[in-house]
Amino acid sequence: MKVEGKNYRTVWLEGTSVRMIDQRLLPHRFEVIDLPTHVETAHAIADMAIRGAGAIGATGAYGMAQAALEAPRDVEGFGRHLELAAETLRGTRPTAQNLFYGIDRVLTAARAELPSIETARDAAVEAAQAVADQDAEYCRRIGEHGVGLIGEGWGISTHCNAGWLAFVDWGSALSPIYAAHRSGKRPFVFVDETRPRCQGARLTAWELGQEGVEHAVLVDNAAGHYMQRGQIQMVIVGSDRIAANGDVANKIGTFSSAVVAQHLGIPFFVAAPTTTIDPSCPSGREIPIEERSEDEVLCIDGEAAEGTLGEVRIASPGAKALNPAFDVTPGHLVSGLITESGIYPATASGIRDALTQAGRGI
Repeated sequence: MKVEGKNYRTVWLEGTSVRMIDQRLLPHRFEVIDLPTHVETAHAIADMAIRGAGAIGATGAYGMAQAALEAPRDVEGFGRHLELAAETLRGTRPTAQNLFYGIDRVLTAARAELPSIETARDAAVEAAQAVADQDAEYCRRIGEHGVGLIGEGWGISTHCNAGWLAFVDWGSALSPIYAAHRSGKRPFVFVDETRPRCQGARLTAWELGQEGVEHAVLVDNAAGHYMQRGQIQMVIVGSDRIAANGDVANKIGTFSSAVVAQHLGIPFFVAAPTTTIDPSCPSGREIPIEERSEDEVLCIDGEAAEGTLGEVRIASPGAKALNPAFDVTPGHLVSGLITESGIYPATASGIRDALTQAGRGI
């Protein structure tokens, strides 16, 4: 994807450093940060310098590659360093399945080449790059499969950011929208602001603007209003983890959107690569829901009139807050799962078919 005419991926490995677009500064500033060690990479994930299932997965993989390059040259020390690095990276965000997929894929590749340390290091770097390249390619295919669902001039609602910033490139929920835009279908996107971190207002709207897609930012509670008025023809969201029965974890507020969409007969699609599916998780009840700091709800940050970035408190002094980062949408509310290999029902059999087609049969 392009930023002011230049091609970028969300995250990449350059030498021994991970480089990424700092999403904490968008849309006010565009900066690329340099992370020389796996510990700094882990901190960037936890601090939400990078966010979104696929982007976190690739970053976790790159962090493991860094750990392999940092590790001692004796077999025992190398293995121990990788295990500790994997534990550190896994602990950054508990909900996103792609993170664990990326970490485990690199860890497995490195272990397979021991006792040769140099070969194990090379294998770790190659596996991490393969995770990133696969993520970008899968998202491109999601666009190819999903574009046929979109009609000419349709209004489309989305929630949170599931665009190229949330993956290595293209995105999941936005990939069919980008494909529709480029094919001349002229979609109009209703962008939920997505409190409390405002990923919709800050990231999705910025992305759509870079691509030239028509859009408007809504407060989260307004999406139902526009659905009821017939201005929204479909909803497409992403996912951070999909359970084996088709239940979907996504940014808090997704469940509410799905309920309204079903009530009004509006199709509600979830776009995600099959790497987001967790076949070991029986249902949404078993998906861990990350609880983040209450300050994200009680305060908000942005750009002041003089151009400085800062945080202000918006809640009553002394007020407390609850801040679940995700909710679970039951599979029966989902019209279909748009994956890299096709569109499947959000059911146990649909999940099995999707994983089988992806070569990860259960």
